[in-house]
Amino acid sequence: METNSQKKDAANNVVNEASGNAREAFSRPLRPAERDRKPKRIAVVTMGVKLGDETRGYTRFRFLSELLAREGFSVNLITSTFQHWEKAQRDCSKACYQGLPYRIVFIEEPGYTRNLDLGRIRSHHVAAKNLREHFARNAGAYDLVYAEIPPNDVARVCAEAAEAQGIPFVADINDLWPEAMRMVVDIPVVSDVAFYPFARDAKRVYQLLAGAVGTSDEYAARPAADREKPYPHVTVYVGNDLAAFDAGAREHAGEVEKPQGEIWVTYAGTLGASYDVATLVRAAALLEQERLAKAVDLAGDAGCDRAAAASAAPPVRVKVLGDGPDREKLEALARELNAPADFLGYQDYGHMAAYLCASDIVVNSLVKSAAQSIVTKIGDYLASGKPMINTGSSPEFRAKVAADGFGANVQAEDPRALADEIAALAGHASRRKIMGAKARAVAEREFDQPRSYREIVDLLRTLL
Repeated sequence: METNSQKKDAANNVVNEASGNAREAFSRPLRPAERDRKPKRIAVVTMGVKLGDETRGYTRFRFLSELLAREGFSVNLITSTFQHWEKAQRDCSKACYQGLPYRIVFIEEPGYTRNLDLGRIRSHHVAAKNLREHFARNAGAYDLVYAEIPPNDVARVCAEAAEAQGIPFVADINDLWPEAMRMVVDIPVVSDVAFYPFARDAKRVYQLLAGAVGTSDEYAARPAADREKPYPHVTVYVGNDLAAFDAGAREHAGEVEKPQGEIWVTYAGTLGASYDVATLVRAAALLEQERLAKAVDLAGDAGCDRAAAASAAPPVRVKVLGDGPDREKLEALARELNAPADFLGYQDYGHMAAYLCASDIVVNSLVKSAAQSIVTKIGDYLASGKPMINTGSSPEFRAKVAADGFGANVQAEDPRALADEIAALAGHASRRKIMGAKARAVAEREFDQPRSYREIVDLLRTLL
């Protein structure tokens, strides 16, 4: 029989772990039939996830936890007390973190103010230490550990805890550290020394894993460089929930006002080091200058007024959805060049979906040196059913763009080449329609989480 105190704990669904290093939110107790089945227990570990009523962040690990719970597993979603996108501590006692089909375990992390600085490295180090203590206190609680990498030190803790307890560890590889870091700081010898801890931790993770999931083929194959033994692996793109995307687009479509005749070219994502929005702004400025010059020529030749002549070429307007450290600099560049570019700031998922669907062209814009392969927003771009211009240098994704026919590849950091491709698509509605239909088909076939994430479930079943 439950005591009043136990009933109160069950109602609140929140407890504090010893030494305050983790606070756990519990879901409903298992039903008798579920207890009889003794479901396999999985720890899903991520330091970056959108939970509850939060508006910013990635949903990959939340969706995976929900799917695993539906498939009959007992799931602990282990994450940070710090919300990466808000740069703020969570109130872990909030009701939105409770009563879920999986159990949330909050690991204490001090937090940081910038995505790329020593503060973030120190913060992850503390989280890794506290996570190690959690696994030590809960030895025998899990049958499998599934963790993202990066952060490399956090993933190493997971891999070593799984090894110590004799259970499988699966790495979800969604970026390559320190490879990606060299894009920002690449100084001979100095970078080798500075990045050695990241390389060391990654190698350890790759050597210990029993299986791997990559958000691209490149990432899924990466562990092979640091180990001799073969390992099962699958590629599962970050993707999105198409039903949620479509619902958001429908709900907010009426809030997006688009002038008749304008061609919208849209970028959605971070305004930071890896993402080349500056070239998109410069391309927009080039197109506008050429459109106005052509209007003047037509007006002189035809004797018509400038406004009428200007309508002969569709005006291109860039929409930038997102925020980041480079926003002010990019806005200043747009003003300097008189570029037709609107910086709309961060948009919640529904509004972002509505803007993408109202657009004519979407742009995956990366700098030449970007290490990213197939980034998170690709699923949303494809879901919009619009043609994509890709400036990313990843051979894997450039080959996919060409083979699947949903867009065009352009050399990175080349405003002229980007402007020419935008102009070509802007003036060819039927080509845009064909590419857009192919984009949506790829989204439905390969990026829809309810369908694509079942490959992860199947992989985990083979290891349990």
